[in-house]
Amino acid sequence: MKKIKFMALFLSLTLIMAGCNSSNTVKGGAIGAGSGAAIGAGLGAIFGKGKGAAIGAAIGTAVGGTAGAIIGNKMDKKAAEAAKIKGAEVEKIKDANNLDAVKVTFNSGILFGFNSSALSESSKTSLRDFANVLKEDPTLDITIVGHTDKVGTYDANQKVSNQRAQSVSNYLISNGVLPAQLKAVTGVGYDQYDESVSAEQNRRVEVFMYASEQMIRDAEASAQ
Repeated sequence: MKKIKFMALFLSLTLIMAGCNSSNTVKGGAIGAGSGAAIGAGLGAIFGKGKGAAIGAAIGTAVGGTAGAIIGNKMDKKAAEAAKIKGAEVEKIKDANNLDAVKVTFNSGILFGFNSSALSESSKTSLRDFANVLKEDPTLDITIVGHTDKVGTYDANQKVSNQRAQSVSNYLISNGVLPAQLKAVTGVGYDQYDESVSAEQNRRVEVFMYASEQMIRDAEASAQ
């Protein structure tokens, strides 16, 4: 039976966020507010392994209950659609505005060979299906995070995790996902290694779907 996990975690000024419904779930790395090129996207340095992810910039005002329910229904639909994709593990958590959001994890058995960022043919099929889920709603914001194992140097692993995230981003865009939806594309080093799962499961890419400011505005207008 598929399970839906609900999690909420405050990190600084931000709450955790991302994906739903699956027979298996994978713990995410925590993404906090504040560093590097990701600052402009409201996404900061990644830290605190196993604690979920803080995604999205808080809009500065509370989102009404009716608007939040509208967004929650949208995210429920996206979670259900993503859960049908072969190899996708899906969780529901909360974003920076305490709104429902969706995290989808693809492990290396779907995506990559060892020390590689080249997409396999089977992974391309899964990502094409996922691109169709994303294209249905251009008001979704998206963050892509690549992860790695602990074989080799830290710098080498950081490089390949960055390349994996970028490979997924490029392929989604080539299949019609709007570049403007991608708010951050980044990799993390093996300080984010999860000891509770295998090395192969650590070689994964996580895609977070969450409400853009436009989606929030649209939901608030519908709620009036």
